[in-house]
Amino acid sequence: MSSAVAVPANAADVLLSQGKPVVASTTESSSLGGDKAVDGVGTTRWASAVSADPQWLRVDLGQPSTVNRVKLTWEAAYAKKYRLEVSDDGVTFTTVATVDNGDGKTDDLSGLSGHGRYLRVVGTTRATKYGYSLWEVQAYGTADSTGDTQAPSTPTGLAAGTTTASSVALTWSPSTDNVGVTGYDVLRGGQVVATSATTSFNDTGLTADTDYAYAVRARDAAGNTSAVGTAVTARTKPGGGGSFVLAAAGDIADRCTASDSNCVHPKTAKLVEAINPAAVITMGDNQYDDAHLSDFRNYYDKTWGKFKGITHPVPGNHETYDDTPFKGYRDYFGPIATPQGKNYYSWEMGNWHFIALDSNDFTTHDFAEPAQVAWLKQDLAANTKGCVAAYYHHPRFSSGDHGDNPDSAALWQVLVDNKVDLVLNGHDHHYERFVPQNAAGRADANGPVQILGGMGGAPLYDVHAAHPTTAKLLQAFGVVKLSMTDTSFSTQLIGLDRAVLDSSPTYTCH
Repeated sequence: MSSAVAVPANAADVLLSQGKPVVASTTESSSLGGDKAVDGVGTTRWASAVSADPQWLRVDLGQPSTVNRVKLTWEAAYAKKYRLEVSDDGVTFTTVATVDNGDGKTDDLSGLSGHGRYLRVVGTTRATKYGYSLWEVQAYGTADSTGDTQAPSTPTGLAAGTTTASSVALTWSPSTDNVGVTGYDVLRGGQVVATSATTSFNDTGLTADTDYAYAVRARDAAGNTSAVGTAVTARTKPGGGGSFVLAAAGDIADRCTASDSNCVHPKTAKLVEAINPAAVITMGDNQYDDAHLSDFRNYYDKTWGKFKGITHPVPGNHETYDDTPFKGYRDYFGPIATPQGKNYYSWEMGNWHFIALDSNDFTTHDFAEPAQVAWLKQDLAANTKGCVAAYYHHPRFSSGDHGDNPDSAALWQVLVDNKVDLVLNGHDHHYERFVPQNAAGRADANGPVQILGGMGGAPLYDVHAAHPTTAKLLQAFGVVKLSMTDTSFSTQLIGLDRAVLDSSPTYTCH
């Protein structure tokens, strides 16, 4: 097939791909994410990492659709050979076009006969020494749910509420639609930075004492988008010299690699790369199933191992599944996992004191106080930082399969008594954010915010009835993004398609 066949689209065809969720095999940097190839802006682009072929970009069209035409606008790093594929489930793909003589110009491929929910562009041979780069991917055709071509009304009432040195809280009035609004795109500086299912969003990880321009547009299930609403400008507060961003997750590396499209930990590692954190926190069960050193090297090391130098890990129960418990974990991570010779330790960044604990001590049904608790009390007593976070594997409270862990009640009491601000856990394979709780598990502004982030790559577990203090409960893969300042913190769950699946309020440290 010629690489530049310019034939008009069918009269009934509509643009199916713009603004839709995107997943990429690799991304050169956070500013060159896959979403930039479907944002309708000709000056933004997706770029893959410089890596071995093949590389791909997958667009979720939102519903099964007939694809008649695909227009690709290549940057200088183009594909000499590539193919277009469609899929009903995002796993099994069928080729609908193959190009073997790409020349880097705009490729307008029409007369196609593809049908599916997902469109994938697969580069098989690079034309340059770099990766693949696309200014725009535009798929035209008809969605199976025909007839809805009416865009939602333009959002109004956009306002900036609470601001900190690193965050801006936004709210707006709901849009209307003939079928129903499914979400809102939040634009910062004219670029989409998040999609919110509600009429609010907390933008985090910002620079202190800086102006940011925001606008919002609405979308519906058929892919229709409203006009962009009136923009507002917000200025972050001064200070925040100690501001930084962290990435966190637990239950990470299954025994699979990126060659398996169902393997998740390579995808969550890409999220960490896009977040570009100052440090990485892992909440245990870093490697499945039996955490031998060979397994760490064959799986975890190939993805999350890229961040080993800035990682502060803790062990989970799977780290005990070795011929000698914890041996593979200790041998792989080395002194970063045991800086004080124990599986528990503390470290600091900015005005934050972080406590890494080994919760295997709190699952034995032996209620004698472990030596770790005595160390914890001493460590907290010696702390001089204004904000405190603790993290360990087994959660005190959970709406997942494992449920609550009463064996750690004494540990939670120590954290409450010492006004710890944030607690991160894994073990149950889902995402759950709680409001601040006291030792009895009741809402209390003086208690820690607990986030269960066991969705780093291992297969997800079922979730059950949410606790009264649960603020958000999701059965989804992703990475927790933590935005910290000298006096506050806020969190987001970033999904595999880089959409923000949850956004917390900004909490002031106790």
